[in-house]
Amino acid sequence: MEWADETITRLRELWSEGHSTAEIGRRLGVSKNAVVGKAHRLDLPARPSPIRREGERPPPRSRALQRLAGPTLPPLSSAAIAATALAGGGLAGGGLSSAFVAPAPLAALPPRPPAPIPARPAPAPPRVIAAAPPPRPYGRVITCCWPIGEPGTRSFRFCDAQSVPGKPYCEEHAAKAYVRLKDRREDAA
Repeated sequence: MEWADETITRLRELWSEGHSTAEIGRRLGVSKNAVVGKAHRLDLPARPSPIRREGERPPPRSRALQRLAGPTLPPLSSAAIAATALAGGGLAGGGLSSAFVAPAPLAALPPRPPAPIPARPAPAPPRVIAAAPPPRPYGRVITCCWPIGEPGTRSFRFCDAQSVPGKPYCEEHAAKAYVRLKDRREDAA
């Protein structure tokens, strides 16, 4: 776009009046981006962001809940836990409230029988790992992917013969697929 001297003067006036770049573009008949680019090249003074105006404060954030100082639950003692287990409440049974009301002294608890020592499992027999087949060139076995039949019918299949190394087809289909350019021209004539 060609910027005439009159258009540049008008751009400077509208810019100093504080119009938006879109409005200046509408009045001059150019795009907003053309106005921004020309203002940048003319080194016109920067404009404040239209999203956040000066003097405006951002909206207040919601205050997070303040954490109380210190612990919020009473400390658990081993006596309270043991009393709960004896009362049959257990932790899942909801018996914690009665345990804190009347904890039993440790001396009143019956002694626990020693836990049985688990027997060691018998060692597993060593695994027999079969030897990997010898690698083919290019690292994998490829079968011929020449389509046979009409796609979408039950008789459709691929050739599945052993492919030529480095090619996707067997010898028979590779001979059909890879025809020299000179031969094609002779067939067309």
